Amino acid sequence: MKKLFIYFIFSIFSTVAIAQIDRSKLPEPGPAPEIRFGDAESFTLKNGLKVFVIQNNKLPRVTYSLILDRDPILEGDKAGMLGFVGEMMTAGTKNRSKDKFNEEIDFLGARISATSTSLTASTLTKHQEKVLELMADVLYSPLFPEDELSKLKTQSKSGLALAKNDPSSISSILSGKLVYGSDHPYGETETETTIENISVEDIKSYYNTFFKPNIAYLAIVGDVSLSEAKKMVEKHFSAWEKADVPSFKYTTPEVPSENVVALVDRSASQQSVINITYPIQNHLPSEDFLASRVIGQVLGGGGSGRLFMNLREDKGFTYGSYAGIGSDRLVASFSADASVRGSATDSAVYEIIYEIRNMRDNGITQAELDAAKSNISGSFGRSLESPSTVANFAINTERYGLPKDFYATYLQRLNALTVEDVNAAAKKFLQPDNMYITVVGNGAQVKEGLMAFGEVKMFTNMGEPERLVAMDADVTASGVIDSYIEAIGGNEKVKSIKTSIIESSAEVQGMKLDFDYYYDEQKQAFSNKVSMGGNVMSNTLLKDGKGIVQANGANQELTDEQFEAAKMNMFIFPELHFESLGYTLEVDGIKDVEGENAYKVVVSNPMGSKTINYYSVESGLKIKSESEETGEVFYTDYKSIDGVMYPMKMIIKSPMIPFPLDAIVNEVVFNTTIEESVFN
Repeated sequence: MKKLFIYFIFSIFSTVAIAQIDRSKLPEPGPAPEIRFGDAESFTLKNGLKVFVIQNNKLPRVTYSLILDRDPILEGDKAGMLGFVGEMMTAGTKNRSKDKFNEEIDFLGARISATSTSLTASTLTKHQEKVLELMADVLYSPLFPEDELSKLKTQSKSGLALAKNDPSSISSILSGKLVYGSDHPYGETETETTIENISVEDIKSYYNTFFKPNIAYLAIVGDVSLSEAKKMVEKHFSAWEKADVPSFKYTTPEVPSENVVALVDRSASQQSVINITYPIQNHLPSEDFLASRVIGQVLGGGGSGRLFMNLREDKGFTYGSYAGIGSDRLVASFSADASVRGSATDSAVYEIIYEIRNMRDNGITQAELDAAKSNISGSFGRSLESPSTVANFAINTERYGLPKDFYATYLQRLNALTVEDVNAAAKKFLQPDNMYITVVGNGAQVKEGLMAFGEVKMFTNMGEPERLVAMDADVTASGVIDSYIEAIGGNEKVKSIKTSIIESSAEVQGMKLDFDYYYDEQKQAFSNKVSMGGNVMSNTLLKDGKGIVQANGANQELTDEQFEAAKMNMFIFPELHFESLGYTLEVDGIKDVEGENAYKVVVSNPMGSKTINYYSVESGLKIKSESEETGEVFYTDYKSIDGVMYPMKMIIKSPMIPFPLDAIVNEVVFNTTIEESVFN
C-alpha cells in the first residue's frame, strides 16, 4: 500500500513537471566548455629538438609524433620523390632488414611509420623502450634499398596510369596547376618521367639535408611521466646532430582577374566533374579562421549544406555537392565541387556560383550558424579521441605561435561567433567573380553551355594547356578514313579479309583473362568470348540483327539501341562499313593523344550513339577510340599480318573496370574457316 501511495505522488509531480516543459522549442544550449586534454609539459634537447609531453594514464599506451618544420619543396624533374621518403626509411636499416624490422614491430603489437616530414610510433607502455630503440634506428640508420625504390616506382607508375583515366584525379591536377601554378610545390605534378628520374641518392640527399633535430618537434602522449619521457628521449635522440636547413620562398598565387573556365575533354565521360576554386590566405592564427570553418560548413559541409540541398535535393543534378575553405601557412584555397550528369553541367555551375554569390551578398542565418557550430563542435570533440590529434595540438601551438589556450578555448571562441562575424568573413573569402571554373567531361556535350561563364580554355588530362594544331581546311572525315585504310594495307588488301579469329589475353591481379574474337563479315556475325582458366565467363553474340550477352548461365538480349551501338564490333575493320551503315562522320580538329597529334573523328550511328576515333596525323593509323559505353581503347604495336597492319596491344580503360587492362594479341588469323557453332 505504501509503495502504491509513493508511486501515485511521484506520478502527480512528474505530470506537473512535464506539463511545464514547452516541447515545441529546442532547449537552449549551455555555455561552451573549456576543453581539458592535459597540459603539455616541454623541454628542449641541446641539439634543438623540442619535446612536448602530455600525460594521460587512461590506457597503458604511448604515442610518439615527430614532425619536421620545413618549407614546402619544389621537386621539379624529380616530382614524386617526397612520397617515397617514408617508405624508404622504414624499408630496413643498417642493423635490421625490412622483414626483421617488421617482425619486431608486429611482435610488440606496435606501429612505426614515416613520411617525408614525420616519424611516428605507437605502443603499449611496457614496450616503449624497445619501440623507441626501433624508432631511433629508423631515424639514424635507414638503409634505402635499391630494390625497394624499384617497387615504389612501379607502383607509382601504375597509380599514374589510373589517375590519367580518373576524372576526379584529372580535376585535382588541373585545379592545382591553375590555382598555384606548375612552378609551385602545391601545383607541380609527378609523371612517369619524373618518377623514373628519382634515384636512391636523391632520397638520401633529402634525408641528410632535412631530417635535423633543430627543425623538429616531438610530441609524446599517453601513459608516461615527464621525467620518464625526458630520460628516454635523451637516451635515444641526443645523438641526433643538428645542422642548417635550407629555406624557400615562393610567389604568392593570386586570384584571376575574372572567372576562368577550364575544360578537359573526355568524350567517354557520362558525368562532369566540376571544381570551382581559387587561392586564399587563411591559416590557424588568422582572425577569421573559425569563421571560415562556419562558411564552409553552411555552404557545403555536408547533407545540410546549401550546395547539397540545391544541386541534389532540389535539382537532382548529383549525389552530392560540397565546399570548403582550406587552411595553410603558405597558401590555401577555396573549393566547391560536384560530379553531375553531363547534360546538367552548365546548370550545375550556374547554381554553384549562385550559392557562392548569394552567401557573400546576403550572408547566413542564425539557424544556419547554430547548426554549423553544432557540427564543428562535434567533429572537434570526436577528434580528441585520437592521441595524434592531441600531439598535433601541442606541436601546432609552438610551431605557429598560437596562444597557449588556442585549443582549450576553441569551442568557446566558436560559440562566441555571431552572424555578423561570419557574414563579414564571407565577404572577404567568397569571390564569385574571380574563380577558376574547372570541368572534366564530354567536351562536345558541355563546352557550348560553359561559354556562358567565359571563354572556355582547353587542357590535357595532365593539366597542361591543350596544344592548338592548325588543320588544313581541305581535311575531311572521309579523307582521314581513306588514309587509315591506306596505312594498314590499302583498300583492296583490307577488303579481301572476310573472316578473322583474334586471340588476346590480359593479366588481372595475377589472373589471366583470355579474349577470343570471331568475325564473319559475309554472315555479319560476331562473337567475343571472355575466359578465365579455360572457363568461358561471358560471350557476346551479334547475328541476324540481334545481340545477346551470355553470362552466368543466362542470356540477356540487347535492346535496339544497345545492338546499334555494338554493331560496329561486328566488323574486323569497321571503317570499311561506315557509309553502308548510314553513319555520319565529322572531323573535330587535331588533338593530342599521349603526345601524338591525331585527327579526332566523331562517328554517329542512326540512333544517335557516338564513337570517337583518333587517327595519327603522321602515320594514319588509328591510335585510340572512345565512347560512353565502352570507355577508352588505345591501339599500339602495329604488326603486318598477311600484308595488313593490325595492333598487337590494346590498352582498355573501361568504366566497368577499376584499372587499365593491357590486352596483348597473341594470334591473328585472317580468312579462315569459322565453325557455325561459334555463333550459336
